Amino acid sequence: MHPLSLPQIMFCTLNTHRVDMQKLLGGQIGLEDFIFAHIRGETKEVEVTKTEDALGLTITDNGAGCAFIKRIKEGSIINRIPIVCVGDTIEAINDQTIVGCRHYEVAKMLREMPKAQPFTMRLVQPKRAFDMISQRTRNSKIPSEGKVASGKETLRLRSKGSATMEEAPSEFEEEAAAKVDDLLESYMGIRDVELASSMVEMAKECQDPEDFARGLDLLLGEFAFPEEFVAEVWTAICEAKGLPK
Repeated sequence: MHPLSLPQIMFCTLNTHRVDMQKLLGGQIGLEDFIFAHIRGETKEVEVTKTEDALGLTITDNGAGCAFIKRIKEGSIINRIPIVCVGDTIEAINDQTIVGCRHYEVAKMLREMPKAQPFTMRLVQPKRAFDMISQRTRNSKIPSEGKVASGKETLRLRSKGSATMEEAPSEFEEEAAAKVDDLLESYMGIRDVELASSMVEMAKECQDPEDFARGLDLLLGEFAFPEEFVAEVWTAICEAKGLPK
């Protein structure tokens, strides 16, 4: 694992790696809780024209000079701009840096922007654990609800090649994913069916536990899975498929 400096961290979530504003790190942390730090990713710039009094943004900050988007109102001005997402940090408005400002200061600046006069916002999106997972949905501004959750398709991570969206998993895959999900909770303190399913799919292309461990490190190295966890996941998948371990 690489050490993180404070300026890299945009916000933290509790017990989920997703950009979930309902799971923001608060004051109460249990001994079995797992903290995920969301760090700076790509920078993007967007032009906004204010046609209504409100942009439809709810802004918060991490207390260390980073103001980010917590909610986007459905049907609002910002909701109609596809590249603006929940979790994005607002870094500058009209080239004026707002790094170090509190959320209410940023909200005031945006509220005072004149109507019908375009302005620009420079945003920084969180670095994603899976670059192939969309941060947007067709009807929502919450990136944690992408295509994977449709129930008809699932994300497929591959040790060789890019990720793809495929049909719903087989009975074997569902059984194996359930076992892996249990192991995720036991070792990592989280439950994530999509992540478990992706690990099962990747294992199908691996010849042995060493190959599986290398694939996990390549695709999901940021999770720093313990060796014993990887071994148990491989065993669980083999048992579900009726193969030798």
